[in-house]
Amino acid sequence: MAELCNIKDAVNPSDILLIADAMTGQDAVNIAKSFDNTLNLGGIILTKMDGDARGGAAISIKSITNKPIKFIGVGEKLSELEPFHPDRMSSKILGMGDVLTIIEKAQSVVDEKKAVELEKKLRKNEFTLDDFRDQMVQIRKMGSLKDLLGMIPGFSKNKQFKNLEVDEKEFVRIEAIINSMTPLERRQHTIINGNRRKRIAKGSGTSIQDINKLLKNYTQIIIKAACAD
Repeated sequence: MAELCNIKDAVNPSDILLIADAMTGQDAVNIAKSFDNTLNLGGIILTKMDGDARGGAAISIKSITNKPIKFIGVGEKLSELEPFHPDRMSSKILGMGDVLTIIEKAQSVVDEKKAVELEKKLRKNEFTLDDFRDQMVQIRKMGSLKDLLGMIPGFSKNKQFKNLEVDEKEFVRIEAIINSMTPLERRQHTIINGNRRKRIAKGSGTSIQDINKLLKNYTQIIIKAACAD
């Protein structure tokens, strides 16, 4: 702490942020209080805020230090450091979801022009497996699927979905399968016969059942789009 005081005096920073682990509960509050008394913090960054049950740490730290929580960490990647919005956190705790964050995440990764082109392709039955893979990549860029589902109003409080296990590796398998196809197979999935499925499964490190599942889901998307049109 004394070393930090010396650094503060020498550097004269414009702001001082404390990074606290939300999982430590009351300890995080005590740590924040000690650092604030010594360094006069400008704000807090709370990490490991993936679960909605950890909102209590945010409330306690704000109450004790009277300093704003500026950012929260909701994952291990740099892109998963987000601005803290008290209203969104409270909505999530109450099971009301966080639609605004979903919209912001989508806007940050989705190319509007490309989205319009994909819509036209779906309507014209020109939506290929390349397009399907690109959509999977876009969704992965938005972050953890489990976290995204938790932002849907009512989802986290619904007993039917509360203990739902989300296989994040499914997107990786889908991408690997499509990457193992030839350009022609991606454009014309109907030519993928038994021998081609064996080759694709071997190349992607998956099973023929995985290939069948992907093609079935892809076909359903095309059929639904055609019916909606």
